[in-house]
Amino acid sequence: MQMTFRWYGEGNDSISLNKIRQIPGIKGVVWALHDIPVGEVWPVQRIEEVVNQAKKYGLNTDVVESVNIHEDIKLGLNTRNKYINAYKETLKNLSKFGVKVVCYNFMPVFDWLRTDLFKEMEDGSTALFFDAKKVLSLTPEQVVRNMEENSKDFTLPGWEPERLKDLQDLFDQYKSVTEAQLLENLTYFLKEVCPTAEQCGIKLAIHPDDPPFSIFGLPRIVKNKKDIQSILSAVDSPSNGLTFCSGSLGGNPNNDLIDIVQSFINQIPFAHIRNVKHFEDGSFIEASHRNEDGSLPITGIVNTLFARNFKGYIRPDHGRHIWDEVCRPGYGLYDRALGAMYLQGAWDANVSLRNRSLEKTNFQNI
Repeated sequence: MQMTFRWYGEGNDSISLNKIRQIPGIKGVVWALHDIPVGEVWPVQRIEEVVNQAKKYGLNTDVVESVNIHEDIKLGLNTRNKYINAYKETLKNLSKFGVKVVCYNFMPVFDWLRTDLFKEMEDGSTALFFDAKKVLSLTPEQVVRNMEENSKDFTLPGWEPERLKDLQDLFDQYKSVTEAQLLENLTYFLKEVCPTAEQCGIKLAIHPDDPPFSIFGLPRIVKNKKDIQSILSAVDSPSNGLTFCSGSLGGNPNNDLIDIVQSFINQIPFAHIRNVKHFEDGSFIEASHRNEDGSLPITGIVNTLFARNFKGYIRPDHGRHIWDEVCRPGYGLYDRALGAMYLQGAWDANVSLRNRSLEKTNFQNI
């Protein structure tokens, strides 16, 4: 297992690489070229620039999140092949610098959605909050405006203004798209791209829908175990994988997270681990990584990954905003660093138990 930390790049993140490298156990940064418009090829020189920046601090750049999918691909338009070919070129360029995993999502229009980016909690910290009742009273335009006005001037991946400027047109295009058709469009994309990914030694890891249910009538196809099985079996390729995200899948209390890990462990190259606290009305707030602070079995997930000999990449996912830190919503330094230590503590406990068991066995064999 390699512990990593998401980083948005020089000049686009409140957190420096020097601070990230001081978190014990962090081996690499999860990164992207956020200023490259969706659908364009990532230039070799820009990739090399980020790789060298991280290397200077002893951090690897093995995982990219995300090379976003152009909406024409999701919609299955005649123009999609142009963007698929660009995607292949980006994979080839990334492979020149040893990138091993590319996380991506196939969510229509909205990449992820919260109704409050800085909801105050009982202890005075703030966190990302999804109000199940409030969202029903909002229009898509109001949601976009709310995100823009409350982002504290940080860019929000998946909420790029240039992409959402024709919001009504996007919604009109999706009116006739069913979940079955969206899955067909994803399958087409994977059949085209996976051979290139295989040649490049890159695993594509689809990210679950966040939250894992339909909003504003948009189709969602990565909501649960059944959906994941459909995607992973649609294209038989070692490059067709899953980003296991406890927080996204955990937005629906009916998802058995440990069972999902058990079922797809061999197709999970990358994991996001965070906690959420559920409320009876379907709302949820993002809590600390600690088991007792949320509703998800965080240590159970780590124990399962360890037991199944997981050798991929993990990052602490969204954290609370604590100690008066000014940061991108969900992506402060302090609570994610605490999360990284909590996750590694759970992993280390498993290592200790295993070693003790081996010592006992060796002693008995003397």
